Amino acid sequence: MGRRPRDLSSFAVRLLTNPAGDRNRAYGPSERGILSHARHAEAQREISSWPGYRPTMLVPLTGLAASAGLAAIWYKDESARFGLKAFKALGGAYAVQLILAREVRRRTGLAQVSAQELMVGRFRDTVCQLTVTCATAGNHGRSVAWGAELFGCRCVIYLPAVTSQHREAAIAAHGAEIVRTTGNYDEAVRRCDEDARRFGRFVVSDTSYPGYMEIPRDVMQGYTVMVAEALEQLPHGERPSHVFVQAGVGGLAAAVCAYLWEARGAERPILVVVEPDAADPLFRSAAAGRPSPVPGEYQTIMAGLAAGEVSLLAWGILEKGADAFVTIPDEAAAATMRLLAEGVAGDPPIVAGESGAAGLAGALAVLQNSSAREALRLGSDSRLLVFGTEGATDPESYKTIVGRSADDVASKT
Repeated sequence: MGRRPRDLSSFAVRLLTNPAGDRNRAYGPSERGILSHARHAEAQREISSWPGYRPTMLVPLTGLAASAGLAAIWYKDESARFGLKAFKALGGAYAVQLILAREVRRRTGLAQVSAQELMVGRFRDTVCQLTVTCATAGNHGRSVAWGAELFGCRCVIYLPAVTSQHREAAIAAHGAEIVRTTGNYDEAVRRCDEDARRFGRFVVSDTSYPGYMEIPRDVMQGYTVMVAEALEQLPHGERPSHVFVQAGVGGLAAAVCAYLWEARGAERPILVVVEPDAADPLFRSAAAGRPSPVPGEYQTIMAGLAAGEVSLLAWGILEKGADAFVTIPDEAAAATMRLLAEGVAGDPPIVAGESGAAGLAGALAVLQNSSAREALRLGSDSRLLVFGTEGATDPESYKTIVGRSADDVASKT
């Protein structure tokens, strides 16, 4: 195993091999009804036309891979995505565009409305009367607010009580109205939905529930742009054997799973879903064989993953498509943030937020557990792909955990 990251060796990790997983199951009509390569092509065409679009970096962590006894680790660094420091820019803003385009088509009778037409204000009189809204722990709300700013509509964002002031300010900077709630994320979702019905707003949520499926599907489809980029950026002839991907309600994990499943079928990488141990609705759902919420209150430093209920659309993909589910304590994410900031054996320092580091943290925690490592067939020939889904979206929290500012870490690259 080489020199193991010392401060990750003692963390408890729970592993559940998916009881309902079926690697031989074809990616069929029910799955394509949720996410598909055909709709990915549409998302890619629109998102790549936005100002500032460029693929984010896929960073080889050669030193860390060697120290962990692996052949390769590739880290998809989303910290520079559209200047918003998180992959969420691909989902929420894309859904905002589609909502506005659909509403303009409905009101004008036009057959097509492009992102460029919305951005230059061709339909300003119509769009400025529309309001999009969502509940968020930070990154998704910022994406929705940025999309509203980019395409010219109004925006109202609901925040759980524990959301940091910095994350609130980052969302408000895009012109969104902020509503603070008194409860957790799931309660913010319910309040947002109630107010949207009352005031005629368009909810742009990354979680789906009965009666609300179309827009979360669009959000998830936007995420597949990141997955396609990562596969195209791999060295020629290289393929990951394993993908560790973090989950809150499951939208990102489902987007990753779906894209790989449709592309490679039974030959796709082993996909492991990573959650905080305090907020693990997917782990619980897999164990129970049905969507199962987290009872009571839950708190985790991984704010972007702080969810107590699964997205039904995401569950429709992950129920059969995921290979395993892992939970990690907050300390594992924090230790991985520090590890990335330091760089291992010549690896470049990377700024990763609490949720952004979670997928890699899950992989490293599993590697320290012999039974979990064997169950997932991780060895010296394994090649891991992980998604660093956010940078320092809360700079104060980042500095507290890492001991240095994000700017200081970034200056060492």
